[in-house]
Amino acid sequence: MENKKSSKKFYVIIGIVVVVLLTYGITKYRHSIAHEETDDAQVEKNMTPIIPRVGGYVTKVFVKDNDYVKKGDTLFIIDNKDYLVKLEEAKAALASAESSYEVSKADTGSSKASISVSDANVSSASGSIETAKIRLGRATNDFERYNNLYKNHSITKQQYEQALATKQEAESQLKILIDQQKAVNFQKSVVISKSLVSSKQTNVAAANTIRAKAVLEAAKLNLSYTVVIASIDGQVSRINLQPGQLIQAGQTMFYLVDNNDVWVIANFKETQLSKMKLGQEVTISIDAYDGEVFSGELKSFSPATGGQFSILPPDNATGNFVKTIQRLPVKIAFKDSNDKEKMKLLRSGMNANVDVHVQ
Repeated sequence: MENKKSSKKFYVIIGIVVVVLLTYGITKYRHSIAHEETDDAQVEKNMTPIIPRVGGYVTKVFVKDNDYVKKGDTLFIIDNKDYLVKLEEAKAALASAESSYEVSKADTGSSKASISVSDANVSSASGSIETAKIRLGRATNDFERYNNLYKNHSITKQQYEQALATKQEAESQLKILIDQQKAVNFQKSVVISKSLVSSKQTNVAAANTIRAKAVLEAAKLNLSYTVVIASIDGQVSRINLQPGQLIQAGQTMFYLVDNNDVWVIANFKETQLSKMKLGQEVTISIDAYDGEVFSGELKSFSPATGGQFSILPPDNATGNFVKTIQRLPVKIAFKDSNDKEKMKLLRSGMNANVDVHVQ
């Protein structure tokens, strides 16, 4: 009887175990159909490197590791003495350039006035030549008439010589005026050439003034860059900076982490992606906070697998080919309905478990 009872208990236990296993298996199967999960996921935040735009010696540091800062807060200051000197040099260069420009403008105005005077002289010379031609014509006609009368012995030799002298004087005067016109025209061409040169010098002076203004603005900017401020609200970290330290432009000093923008990057196997779509609901749990569950939404898929962004991406065209399942980074955004205080506990790089509700 005892053997029969023991055998009966054994079968009951086996039956219970089978039922439990079947229930668990069915539950897991139904869950796997409606969900895609991965533990290859990390919390991400924007980490802005603090990089000075100018170099120099640090005079004061206002922050320490893990301090919270607001946008516009001063992080550290660089010695500005050299940049003040450069600013004064730029101001002096601008004043010199503006003075040169004013002198060039005055020269250009004088050259234009000289051109006007030259035009008047040319016009006057042309008028004098026309008058001289008329006088020469009259003197020539008088001389021809007096010449005929002198041949007929109708006038005296003195009258004839006087007419000849008047004609010769008119010819000489016309020649002088023509030579003067040539000289005036040459003088005008010289004045025009000088005016062109003066105009180009004015343009150069104007360009130098613009350049000097740009240099002054650059000097002002460089001076302002000696005060390094926070570009966003956030938390500073990995500060490796102290007063008296010489830093270079473009050198990363520390990082400013934006705590207001947080998301999860989950690396799913390529075989898990067939049912995943944008906008699907996601359940997120963080390893550091056991029991805490966050809700999210599938935002975007990476354009390439993680291996393609590595320093040495895989090249299956060389060597022996071994097929491996690739993983694709998927961005998951936290919903606004999550507890704000709990969201503040999340830190960039924390491990997460992600469950995408595909059905």
